[in-house]
Amino acid sequence: MSAVRFLTVDERGEGQRLDNYVLRECPAVPKTRLYRAMRKGEIRVNKGRVKPDRRLALGDVVRLPPLSAPEPREPGTAPPGWQERLAARVVFEDEHILAVNKPSGIAVHGGSGLQFGLIETLRSMRPKAKFLELVHRLDRETSGLVLVAKKPAALRALHDLLRQKGKIDKRYLALAEGAWPRHLRMVDAPLKRFERKSGERQVKVAKDGKPSSTEFRIRQSFAAATLVEARPLTGRTHQIRVHALHGGHALLGDAKYQSEEGEALARKLGLRRLFLHAQSLSFLLNEQRYDLTASLDEELETILKNCAK
Repeated sequence: MSAVRFLTVDERGEGQRLDNYVLRECPAVPKTRLYRAMRKGEIRVNKGRVKPDRRLALGDVVRLPPLSAPEPREPGTAPPGWQERLAARVVFEDEHILAVNKPSGIAVHGGSGLQFGLIETLRSMRPKAKFLELVHRLDRETSGLVLVAKKPAALRALHDLLRQKGKIDKRYLALAEGAWPRHLRMVDAPLKRFERKSGERQVKVAKDGKPSSTEFRIRQSFAAATLVEARPLTGRTHQIRVHALHGGHALLGDAKYQSEEGEALARKLGLRRLFLHAQSLSFLLNEQRYDLTASLDEELETILKNCAK
C-alpha cells in the first residue's frame, strides 16, 4: 500500500471490530504494524481517532495510511493435507453458521508471519462461498469449537450475543496442575496485557486491568492434576489460562504460564501442547437453539489415560 486508502464499510464489515476489519483488509501487513497504526491514530474512522475495539457501522469510512508489507506471496495457502484435515473437523453447518473443531497449532487467521490460518483455509476450500467470517477467536495453542458466520446478518447477530453477558454459553476442558480446591468455583480478577522486554506479549492480574470472571468446576481428579471445566463469563485474552494460574493451578502444557513443576509433569505425561479445549457452545440464534460440542482430540484423551495410571 503506497497511498492512503478510504474504505466504506459495507454489510460484510458492519458490526466488526476495527482491528478485525483492518486485519482482513490488510492480510499481508504484520499485525504489530497495524495495531501500531491504530494506536498512533494513522488509521481513523470518519476522520476521528478510535480504539481498535470500536464496532463499525454501515457507511463508516475507514482511513488506511500507506503501510509496508512483506514481499508478495500467495495468500492463505495451507500446506498439503490441511484442507482435508479441516473438512473432517466440521462438526456442524447450516445456512447461517459453520462450526469447526480447530486443531491445536493453527491460528484462526493468518498474519504476523503466519502464511495461513483457519479462516483462509476454509475460504480456499470453498471458493464459491460469498461470505465466511470468524465470529470469535481461539488462541493458536487452544483446540476446539470455532464459529464462522456464512451471512452478514448471522455475524452481526452473534457479535451482539457475545456483547451480552450470558447469551452465549462457552465451556472449556482444561488440565490443571495439582489438586484443584473444591471451594474454588469462581476466579474474579481483572486482567491486563503487557509486553516483556523480549517483546513477548502476556497477560497478568492487575488492579487497573479489565474486569474478568471465570467459573471453574472439577470434572475429574488425578494424583498430580485435575481436569476442570472452565466457563468464561468475560472474553479477555488468555483469560482461562491466567485465572487458573491466579488460582494457584496453572494449565499443563502452557509454555507462557506453567511452573517448572508443571513443565516436568507435562513431560512425564507426554503432553506437548496446551491442554485447553473449547468443548461446547450454546446459544439462541434466529429463534433456533444451538448446542454444539467438539470432542477431545485423541492426544488429549491419551494424556488423561496417562494421568489415571
